[in-house]
Amino acid sequence: MKPVPPATSLRRAPVQRRSAERLTRILDACADLLDEVGYDALSTRAVAQRASVPIGSVYRFFGNKRQMADALAQRNLERYTVRVTERLGQTGEHGGWRTAMDVVLDEYLEMKRTAPGFSLVDFGNQIPVGARAEPNHRVADRLTELLSGYLGREPDEDLRRVFLIAVETADTLVHLAFRVAPEGDERIIDEAREMLRAYLARVLD
Repeated sequence: MKPVPPATSLRRAPVQRRSAERLTRILDACADLLDEVGYDALSTRAVAQRASVPIGSVYRFFGNKRQMADALAQRNLERYTVRVTERLGQTGEHGGWRTAMDVVLDEYLEMKRTAPGFSLVDFGNQIPVGARAEPNHRVADRLTELLSGYLGREPDEDLRRVFLIAVETADTLVHLAFRVAPEGDERIIDEAREMLRAYLARVLD
């Protein structure tokens, strides 16, 4: 299983600070509108109006709304990685894989509940809904890179396979929990946590 390359949706990367700030406003507007009107009703013109930028500024970065959603998903993954890294840094070096797993799951749940637009795109654009194979591979790649040192394991194919299975399992069960209840059914989340612990104990202990 070779790592999946990161998504590249920008037509042009921002160079100046003002350009980077404009890109941030565009993605923030995209995220808010996804929650308000959904993907089908989303338009580059509406994003430009919400972000208070000329429509040309949107097209400078993105050719269409699909590319915007892809870029938002990539930003979500970057922000998630930062959050997990910071939380693990607070736990110290001896938390073990159980602590790491709780951090990974808890930070995902927090973004699921609070990050604008996350329910539609999370870490990899789900448009059309269900197109999740590549994003989950990308998340598994990132967790292998991020957690191998914390766990004292080599970031090899075996560890990546373990994280891919864990990501696929958690992804399915968390989505079920949020279909059952708007904030995520806690009983289903608890069951997901126990399943992950049982699987990871067999391969990481």
